[in-house]
Amino acid sequence: MIYSRIAGTGSYLPANVVTNDELARRVDTSDEWIRTRTGILQRHLADPDQVCSDLAHHASTLALDAAGIAATDLDLIIVATSTPDFIFPSTACVLQAKLGAKRCPAFDVQAVCSGFVYALDIADKYIRGGAYQRVLVVGAEVFSRILDWQDRGTCVLFGDGAGAVVLVAAEKPGVLGSVLHADGSHSGILSTPGHVRDGKVTGDPFLRMDGQAVFKLAVRVLDEVARETLALCKMEPAEIDWLIPHQANVRILDATAKRLGIPAGKTIITVDRHANTSAASVPLALDVAVRDGRIKRGHKVLLEGVGGGFTWGAALVEF
Repeated sequence: MIYSRIAGTGSYLPANVVTNDELARRVDTSDEWIRTRTGILQRHLADPDQVCSDLAHHASTLALDAAGIAATDLDLIIVATSTPDFIFPSTACVLQAKLGAKRCPAFDVQAVCSGFVYALDIADKYIRGGAYQRVLVVGAEVFSRILDWQDRGTCVLFGDGAGAVVLVAAEKPGVLGSVLHADGSHSGILSTPGHVRDGKVTGDPFLRMDGQAVFKLAVRVLDEVARETLALCKMEPAEIDWLIPHQANVRILDATAKRLGIPAGKTIITVDRHANTSAASVPLALDVAVRDGRIKRGHKVLLEGVGGGFTWGAALVEF
């Protein structure tokens, strides 16, 4: 049998840090309001000349270095993003050129905040099927470009960033199991409904969200998909070493862990330092915990994503 395992991780946050106090000077909000409702202390925003593939390039280089793999040896590149450089070509193709990985196919996955888990599942299936041996999986976003900076209900929640992993073929399972779901009937509660037509942006080009509806749905489906994934792997919540949910809001993270009966100390939380980075949030948190030594060889880590679509999914990995 051929399996896949994570051989290296990497992440990147733009240098421009915007604190809650700084944001309060632009919009009707306060550090106390943001902190107590979301757990967010700051967010990183891309410079005007930085695009999604730039952030992805930084994170990918670190992941490749950690894995000890040259970009020219990659068999496939998958980028999960909702904020690509262009309508086309894909951000994955632009990233491929920046890495100099000309020999491999590359494509984007669009599942919003669940994008990284979706992309990881796809990469795992390709490796298990024997098609590829070394796959770069990236989550990268510049959500600052689609935010209405006068809407305090959304602009305080998001930031820019990227995270990446290198998945390689292995004799023992690294990705133990994964489950994906979607329900398009909930598309109206979280969306960016604008589009390009006849050379103009028509409709609303900004991210819009029904916060309460998203919260209720997110907590429910994250609990359900976690249990479904664990059941697939014949494991109980108490057997996992770390939980890394989508870093959207500390209340969602806390509620998810509580429902699963997982102690707070076993949940990786980074949303305070970079806010919601959509598809980048799970690999960002994963890389932080790997590099600071919390995640060690043999640890079992449950990754979860939930986002607009509505999409959600989970993957159980062993390091």
